[in-house]
Amino acid sequence: MSGSFGGWIFKNSPIPITKKPDLNDPVLRAKLAKGMGHNYYGEPAWPNDLLYIFPVVILGTIACNVGLAVLEPSMIGEPADPFATPLEILLEWYFFPVFQILRTVPNKLLGVLLMVSVPAISKSISSSGRDNCFFDWYCSGPLVGYWSNITY
Repeated sequence: MSGSFGGWIFKNSPIPITKKPDLNDPVLRAKLAKGMGHNYYGEPAWPNDLLYIFPVVILGTIACNVGLAVLEPSMIGEPADPFATPLEILLEWYFFPVFQILRTVPNKLLGVLLMVSVPAISKSISSSGRDNCFFDWYCSGPLVGYWSNITY
């Protein structure tokens, strides 16, 4: 066995794989001299061969892309969770107590009054002994204004 295995297959194959043109054939030489194309029939490559192969290649490429997109989809983002709050509207941590008060109290006005009374309740509960009424009103004023949407 001499040569490569591929050469042995092509030489001993019952079906001719490639057929080389006989350049000594005067008919073929005359057709080539006139520019009649690349094959034995004398028809040019354009438009017959190329208009046939272009749609095949283009549609084959599209079919491969669609097949890969269907069989192996790439996830663009994480899957949607209808029970999770989107991060764009998720509140900051310091608003949680205020909204818990508003959520647990059935009446909105009562909830707002509870929020306004938080400084007074915390003053009576604390045992620091510090009595600075001006400081308490000065600090709770902007909070009350913010909660009630009143500016002064």
